Amino acid sequence: MNKGVVSQFTSNAVIPPQVEEEKAGEATDIENTNKTSNTIPLSQIKLPSSQPRKYFDQAKLESLAASIRENGVLEPLLVRAIPETDDFELIAGERRYRAAEIVKLTEVPVVVLEVDDNTTTQIRLIENLQREDLNPLEETEGILELLALRLKMDSKEVIKLLQNKEKEQRDNPSHNVMGSEEEKAETEEEVEKEIEVVEEVFAATSRMSWKSFVKNRLPLLNLPEDLLEVLRKGEIEYTKAKELNKLKNDEARKKLLQEAIKDSLSLEQIRQKIKELQRKGTETENSEPLPLKQQVDEAFHQLKKSKVWDDKKKAAKLKKLLKDMQELMKEKPLP
Repeated sequence: MNKGVVSQFTSNAVIPPQVEEEKAGEATDIENTNKTSNTIPLSQIKLPSSQPRKYFDQAKLESLAASIRENGVLEPLLVRAIPETDDFELIAGERRYRAAEIVKLTEVPVVVLEVDDNTTTQIRLIENLQREDLNPLEETEGILELLALRLKMDSKEVIKLLQNKEKEQRDNPSHNVMGSEEEKAETEEEVEKEIEVVEEVFAATSRMSWKSFVKNRLPLLNLPEDLLEVLRKGEIEYTKAKELNKLKNDEARKKLLQEAIKDSLSLEQIRQKIKELQRKGTETENSEPLPLKQQVDEAFHQLKKSKVWDDKKKAAKLKKLLKDMQELMKEKPLP
């Protein structure tokens, strides 16, 4: 990520500091905020309850720890004071923090920032999105969270905005909003302002356009949990995960997933193996059905991600089915 991208990222009153990671030690440059540099006990730094980064490669942590053991912590951690205590909350630099724990350092250099909760979250997200080893799933989730903050929406609303705008531009570039001229102008102006914010975020944090994000990245969020887990760990490329998702038989997919990781199968090899499995009938109606409990688990997993909640008629049917299931569970088993 080029230097200065964060300063281009926002035109809001609250300007997140410039944060960027470099190969040697995740170098950090902070501008436009009150800050002080210091050295504090590692024990006084507390991890936040939620962090954008979910997975840390142990081998890379050990490598960073070896570097810190020899050269010390070259770049300070970013922290902020926790009110009414002597402790500090970590804002950015968790990899350095974890490596310092491995080395058993007692003190580390820090930059203490005076920032509110919103800005703190944005700094964390921006730093995470600018990592060189960022995987596609982390990037997707991070961008959505950052957009939700900037647009003051939840992630589902952001997804809906992006999908609707992408579909509108793809299917009907000359789309006209229904209503009076004044209403149309206000609606179009509001949406365009939201898209401007979206484009600013993508220009500052990503190497793709928001349209490409909608087409290629949002579908990742609908993958089964086993595929999401290996994506977070960086054990498989997202193109391979999308291909593996074509296997609807859970056991067949999980088995091929482990084989793909163990043997470093190429995308083409995965495609060929999927075709072979389908030819053998793994994916046919003649396959041995899954146990009922597993079928119910899978149905609920898919239901949570479906769009049935947005349809009033379907939601009403779902409510009735739920009531039926609750009544069924109350019934005493037959002797």
